[in-house]
Amino acid sequence: MPIDAAKRPFLDIDFADLSFAQVLDVVERRAHAPGFSYIVTPNVDHVIKLRAADGNPVLAEFKQAYDSAILRTCDSRILKRLARLFGYHLPLVAGSDLTAALFAGRFRQGDKVAIIGGADTILPRLSRLCPGINFVQHLPPMGVLRNATAQSDIIRFVQECDANYVFFAIGCPQSEILALRCANAGSTQGVALCVGASIDFVLGDLKRAPVWMQKAGLEWLFRLLSEPGRLWRRYLVEGPRIFLIALKWWREAR
Repeated sequence: MPIDAAKRPFLDIDFADLSFAQVLDVVERRAHAPGFSYIVTPNVDHVIKLRAADGNPVLAEFKQAYDSAILRTCDSRILKRLARLFGYHLPLVAGSDLTAALFAGRFRQGDKVAIIGGADTILPRLSRLCPGINFVQHLPPMGVLRNATAQSDIIRFVQECDANYVFFAIGCPQSEILALRCANAGSTQGVALCVGASIDFVLGDLKRAPVWMQKAGLEWLFRLLSEPGRLWRRYLVEGPRIFLIALKWWREAR
């Protein structure tokens, strides 16, 4: 099925109406095709940011990055269940699961994989995990969106490394915005994924919620209990707004 025909609109986002296996196939094809493209993985936090884009230059560019991605895959069981409540089916294709599947055997021997962000100790560990893969890394400073030099360095790194896969691990909305700028700058090839902490999950540096919590839609609670100081506001203050956003969208859509 062509990518353009496989869309499922919900909350003003054209979600990919593709199975997990189909998305993996798209990623692998794009990794070895001319031209640079990228994939984003909408979750509750992303939707809330997108709805606040008016009048905010950073979030407006974040929205532009979303609009320019080749795929937008549902990264949240909460979004999936909200969609079902309103009569929509969203296939769940989480960014952390995509990353895990790629590292578990989808790379081809000789592929080049670029990591932007992450700890400065991960390259040897990734090389042991995936022998025969050429890993490269760029470590930008904190506050990338306030640092024009750091942004230029990231774009130049992506252009010069000519990787098959680029994993942006510098958080939202930095990852998505820099992926957009790399695409606009004419990076030569490869596919990028904005993956948050997914590399840490692959290496075991961070633990994912037990499967039962994931299936119950409680992965957010596991993460909140793991990092309460960093995540309490996202999950307890900002996150519940998604229900009002969905209700307003439904009324407008009708």
